[in-house]
This record gives sequence, C-alpha cells and structure tokens, in this order.
Amino acid sequence: MSRQLPQSPVSSPRLLASAIGVAITASSAAHMAYAAEKTDEKAPRNAIALEATSVTGEAQDATSYQVEKASSPKYTAPLVDTPRSVTVIPQQVLKDTGALNMQDALRTVPGITFGAGEGGNPQGDRPFIRGFDAQGDTYLDGVRDTGSQSREIFAVESIEVSKGPNSAIGGRGAAGGSINLVSKKAHLGDAFNGGFTWGSDQTQRYTLDSNYQFSDTAAGRLNLLSHESNVAGRDKVDYDRWGIAPSLAFGLGTDTRVNLDYYHLQSNDMPDSGIPYTVPASGKTADRTKSNPDKPYAGGDSSNFYGLTDRDFRKTRTDTANFAIEHDLTDALTIKNTLRHGTSMQDYILTQPDDSKGNVNNGSVWRRANSRVSNVATTTNQTDLFGNFYIAGFKNSFSTGVEFTREEGEKSSYNVNTDTTPGSPATSSSNCTPSMIGASSGYNCTSLANPNPNDPWKGAISRNYAGTDTTANTRALYVFDTLELSPQWLVNMGLRYDHFDTRYKTFTAAGATTAKGADTSEFVTGQLGLVYKPAENGSIYASYATSATPPGNTLGEGMDGNPLSGTTDRNGNLLSSDMEPETTKNYEVGTKWDLLNDRLSLTAALFRTEKENARVQVDTTSYENAGKTRVQGIELSASGKITDQWQVFAGYAYMDSEQVDGGPLNRATDGNQLPNTPKNSASLWSTYNVTPKLTLGGGAFYVDDVFGSVANTTMVNSYVRYDAMASYKLTKNVDLQLNLQNLTDVTYYDKAFATHFANQAPGRTALLSTNFHF
Repeated sequence: MSRQLPQSPVSSPRLLASAIGVAITASSAAHMAYAAEKTDEKAPRNAIALEATSVTGEAQDATSYQVEKASSPKYTAPLVDTPRSVTVIPQQVLKDTGALNMQDALRTVPGITFGAGEGGNPQGDRPFIRGFDAQGDTYLDGVRDTGSQSREIFAVESIEVSKGPNSAIGGRGAAGGSINLVSKKAHLGDAFNGGFTWGSDQTQRYTLDSNYQFSDTAAGRLNLLSHESNVAGRDKVDYDRWGIAPSLAFGLGTDTRVNLDYYHLQSNDMPDSGIPYTVPASGKTADRTKSNPDKPYAGGDSSNFYGLTDRDFRKTRTDTANFAIEHDLTDALTIKNTLRHGTSMQDYILTQPDDSKGNVNNGSVWRRANSRVSNVATTTNQTDLFGNFYIAGFKNSFSTGVEFTREEGEKSSYNVNTDTTPGSPATSSSNCTPSMIGASSGYNCTSLANPNPNDPWKGAISRNYAGTDTTANTRALYVFDTLELSPQWLVNMGLRYDHFDTRYKTFTAAGATTAKGADTSEFVTGQLGLVYKPAENGSIYASYATSATPPGNTLGEGMDGNPLSGTTDRNGNLLSSDMEPETTKNYEVGTKWDLLNDRLSLTAALFRTEKENARVQVDTTSYENAGKTRVQGIELSASGKITDQWQVFAGYAYMDSEQVDGGPLNRATDGNQLPNTPKNSASLWSTYNVTPKLTLGGGAFYVDDVFGSVANTTMVNSYVRYDAMASYKLTKNVDLQLNLQNLTDVTYYDKAFATHFANQAPGRTALLSTNFHF
C-alpha cells in the first residue's frame, strides 16, 4: 500500500496569509506618513524616493518601463553605452503584467524559453537563453544563486537579462547569457505596500512590503508572501508556498553602509506530470523521425493529469543570508564586500508519463516515478572596488574584484516499489497495454484518454540513502573598464580569471563509495566592445565576448551533461578528469537610442554565438571535447514611454540555430535545429492611462515551433498568447487591478523535454488584486 509522507511546516502559509491580511487591514485604517520608494539612499528622511529599479545617478520615473543602468557595478556604463544586449524588467512591468514568478516575468523577453526535465530539476527554473541552457546562470544581486529552484518575485525589485556569453561578468557557464535578480532592500523613508489577489482556480495571494526608517541613517524592510492556487486547464495541479524576506540597512546617507538581508521561501506542490508525446505505430520511440516529429497528445482532453495524488509531491525550501558592507573611500572610489550563505533543497516524487513502454498509441500510459532529495549549500565572499579615475586625461569607469566560493551538493532519492513494471518496447507483450490499465498493474498503467489521478496506487515508498556528494571551489579575479577616448568613442573591456575545481563521489545506502571523479579547470574569459556615439542619446557598437563551461558546472543538479570521468592511480588517489571547459564566443553589432526626450529606449543587434569544444560522447563510456553548435540572429527591443500616457515594453528575436558537429555518435543530427530554440519569438506589452485613475493594457506573446531534442523528432507547436489588464485608483492609497491571462484559452506547451513528455501552460486565468500604498 502507499505510504503518505509527513507534512512539512510548509502548511503554515494559511497562518501567514491571515497575519498579512490583518496587517493590511489594520495599516490601511491607520494614519501613516506618506512616502514612496527610494531613488537615492543618501536622500533625507522626508524626501520622496521612487520605487524604480536600482539606478544610480539622477532619479527617473518609478512607473516607467525604461531603465537607464544595470544594478551591478560590473556594468561600467549606462545601458545605452553598453556594447551588448541587456534587458531590464522593471518593477512596473512585473506589476502590470501580473507576474507571480520568474518564469512569468521572463515571458516578456524574447529569445528565452524554458526546458523540462525527467530528473534533476524537472519542475524548477530551467531557462534557455539564445538556445543555451542557463539553469546554473541565475544571480541574486550579482552573486551566483546556485541550486534547483522555482524562484518567486515577491522580494524582487527588477530582473536583468544579459544575452550572449557572459563568463567575464558572472564566471563559469553563461554560454547564452545570464539572469540577475535585484532584491528589495531597506531604504530611507517610510513606506507601506500590501495587497491581496483573488482569482480563478482558487488563487489566493497575499503580499506585504513595509519599510520603516529607524533613524537618520538606519531603516528596515519586510516582505511577506502567502500563495495558494490551482492551475487553469490542469486537473489536480496546485501550488502552495510562503516566503519572508527581512532587510536591515545602517549608515544610509553616510560614507559607510551596511546591509543585512535574509530570504526564505518554502513550497509544497502537486507537480504537473505533463502530457506524453505520441509514438509511431510500431510503438517504438526509436522509430521517431525528423520528417514527422511526435507531439504531445492527451487523448482528447488537455486537462488530463497522469500523476497520482496518493504518490506525487514536490517540496522545496530556499534560505539565503547576506551581509554586505560598502564604503566610499573618496567621492569617486567605493569598496564593497559581500558575504553570502544559502541553501536550496528540493524533495519530490514526480510521475512521468513514460512513452518508452510502447504505450500512448494504444491508449495507455505508464506512470513512471522519478524522485530526488537534494540540497545545495553555497558560501560566497565577493569583494568589489569600483569608481572613476583619469589617466593621461582619459576617463576610466572601472570595477574590479575577487571572488571565493564553496559549493556543496548532496543528492539521493526514494525507493518507489511498484507491483508491475512493463518491459521494453522490443518485447511488446510485456508493455503497458490497455489490458493492464487499473488494478492489474497496481494502477501504474492508466488510460491516455481518461486517467484517474485518485487511483488507489498499490506501491510503497521508502528513502534510498544511496546517492552522490559533489563539492566545488571557485577562486576568481576580474576587472572591467569603460575608457572614454572622446565624447564620441568609448572602449568597453572586461577580463576574468577562474580557478574551478570540483569532485564527486557516489555511495551506497550503507555509505560505501562506489565511484569518484574530479576535475580542475583554469580559464580566462573576456569581453571587448567599441562604442561610437553619433549623438549623446545614441550609440553604435561592435563587441566580442567569451564564456567557459567546465565539467561539473551545475554540481549534478539538472541537465549537467558534464561527466567527471576521474580515475585513480595505483595507490587509490583520485586523478582529475582530462575534460576541458566548453568555450563559447559571441560576435555582436548593434545600436541603441534613447528617443522622445530620452523617455523611450530602442535597441537592435545582430549576433553570432559559437560553442566549441563541446563535450560529446564518442562511445558507450568515453567523451571528447569535439562538438560544435551555432546560433545567429537578430534582436529588437523597445521600452519606455511613447507619450506621457502610453507605455510599451516589446521585443523580437530571430534565432537560426544549428548543431554543426555532434561528434562520432551524433553525425546523423548535424545540421539540425537546437532544442528549445525557436526561430522566431516576440512579445508586446503596452499600457495607456485613459484618465489619471484608469489604466488599460494588454499584450501578445509569440513563440515559434520548438523541438524537444537535437534529433528534431519531438516538437511542440508555435503559439500566440494574449493578455489584458485594467487598473483603477480608488484613492491615492488604494487601487484595483484586473489581469486576464491567456484570454483565448489557447492550449499550448511552454516546456519541451527531449523525450517522453511536454509541459502544458496554464489556460485562461483571471486575477483581481487590491493594493494598498502608504
């Protein structure tokens, strides 16, 4: 019989929701001092501070979709003068679009897709940027945010997306780009923002964002979240999470500033098992062809859920503590040290609708169980020195620093004991067949057209303590500089040295080591760009950038693809792997302009990204650095105000991708399109202030056909999704907002796995928010 796992403390969101609701009600009745968010931390207590993305220099409109500068000091020039594609999603876009998590937010950025998985990180964030897996390339306030996660945005101010190889700025990986989350921090001035969202599919979301200034130089901020929802168009899938993010700041407005921040997010979900791909009439997935790729099919009902409510679960927990101290050595020179420790845990049993058992085409689905218990702990100390100086009369805006990071990953799984296991497709007599649906297979085999998630599953669950431990150490040194040769000519330079060593061991449940592996990589990455400014508000640029992805890049979390095939000498001492880092190069030319009195930013770029030295399998046990892939295309974007009332946030990406060389075992797929890389993708979001109180908006999001595998034998169709919103200010302190997402209730898939299944996106969703501001 099945074993019900104990409930974790994550069930406490309902208590948190009640607390937030009481706080909102009480605070809305009280007379509170008016203050908005910050523009500059050195502002006096009574000054109004805007809630814009972290921007240095002159204040800008907090409600604008336009952002002038990235938050990291490693970007040594304003965005208009930065010779690479960078998109910043500001707070106002997050709010207007009704985004609830990082994946929602990144929908507004063309050229980014999300991938699925069967193990490792099947439900967490796995973004692809310009066709390259970026699940290990997410940063929080400029420091790598390691581990499998589903990231929330209740404590996020803005999201910065840098496209193209980015190892010089971020370190290892970042072959297609990187994502940086800018957190909400304590600031001068008192402010209170709270709200609740009720919507379709039993959505209840409560948030609180309160900032209080203790003294002339100290302040505290608290962000709280409680979220519960089902998923439109999907049976049984539900999300339940809560979070807290306190922040303290001291020395604001002085030469020495200290920030103490903490973030906790905990979830308990019924994970979506996805929709299986069809299979050829033969019942063998090996017979799939490129000319007629298989697509997901739910037997006529797209809401079908193939998991088991008596077995499936997914629990996560993320904790991050941050201590940062910043000191102005002079008016033009600042030093900052950031010490961070974080852990990321995931614990799940997920049903995979497994097409490899000769099913689907005969109307049955095998409920394969995938499981994992993993935890990644990361400790980072990063020291930065940045500012301006002059050499021979030329201005240099520079940033330099050192990083030391220790990462430790632990993973194991569950024993999921089933009564019946079908054989391989080659022995069809023992496959999952219609005669096995139901009790005869212990409910491990279900109907394609009419699955019952509440089947009384007959198996048993126990912990399997056999697993893998992985450790990694990073030592890095970097420097960046923007050299002003003249008011018209700028040179942007960056260089980084990394020493990355990682090792792993696998072990039995009794703790006996069964295998070891290790790798030590040293690599130098860089960026170089030349910027010509025909006018103060515009630039034309050409740039070159590199990245390096060493073995063990993601510590075995998710789809690593980095074998550490270490061996031992005669004394049993571990020898390092001879695998080299994969290298990626990007060539880009583009132009950026701030028009309409600098209210609207327009960008255009042509790029070519080449990945060489890619690891490919040459036989059943060996790998070589022999592969090559290429992505080239064009990107366009617009963000900001067309008029005082009309805003736009839009973009388009064309990506021509190709596997140039797949190695000896993969020659047949040379010339194929890369997985999770649509040729065309576009987004358009726009709002218009009809009156000072009423705002209307809407958007359209298009993604071309996407292949699940480099063999191009599995695919999900292109789609267009339409959204709409309306907001109304009841008073200066209270406003209402209605978001309608996926207006036409189109059935589409936003994650394609190489085999087995694809993840279906939510159907039509309505969200009504009431927000309080004081």
